[in-house]
Amino acid sequence: MIPWELLDRAPVPGDGGELTLHRRGEEFSIRADGEELMNSRVHGSEEMLAELACDRIAERRGAAVLVGGLGLGYTAAAALGRLAPDARVVVAELVPAVVAWNRGPLAHLADYPLGDPRLTVHEGDVGRLLRASRGEYDAILLDVDNGPEGFTRPGNDRLYSQAGLATARAALRRGGVLAVWSAAPNRAFSQRLTRGGFRVEEVTVGARRHGRGPRHTLWLAETTR
Repeated sequence: MIPWELLDRAPVPGDGGELTLHRRGEEFSIRADGEELMNSRVHGSEEMLAELACDRIAERRGAAVLVGGLGLGYTAAAALGRLAPDARVVVAELVPAVVAWNRGPLAHLADYPLGDPRLTVHEGDVGRLLRASRGEYDAILLDVDNGPEGFTRPGNDRLYSQAGLATARAALRRGGVLAVWSAAPNRAFSQRLTRGGFRVEEVTVGARRHGRGPRHTLWLAETTR
């Protein structure tokens, strides 16, 4: 078997830690302190996160979507594929190197989403961006860390707290959708969404589009105001 090749490493701002980019033939992997976060062979659930959320708001004129976490680019690309030419997508990515990787060795994986004129990249904390927004987005897609029980940055927990959900709700327009990706179910998080004033649908999807593999959890939470 072809061995993994280390392509690059980058510090994670704030709470520390390190991300590394690896390649094995045509396969790519991003890892956090040695633990794999994402792999280019397994991205079906990341695409479903965007597709299921954006299908709900795709007919809106000038729809605005915020994607928290760039990863390998699949979520952003799937959102663009579901939205109209007048839509706007903002991708918030904390680690500048991840943006550089998506403009370089990873760019072809999701068919160059960062080259789409509808998309802009915000290099910074998605939580901070949400706190500065009021009624700005039709959909917010959070694929940050490993979901509500992340392991790379303790600061990510704030996004999924009751206060973090209130911040996301305030950043949504009327009838907006908060979509959240997770590696596993989380009953407490479902309850927090409901308490936060969202109408919640929890969906289990395959990590891969077709074939065997792990199952991931998506929450599609619509504002009720």
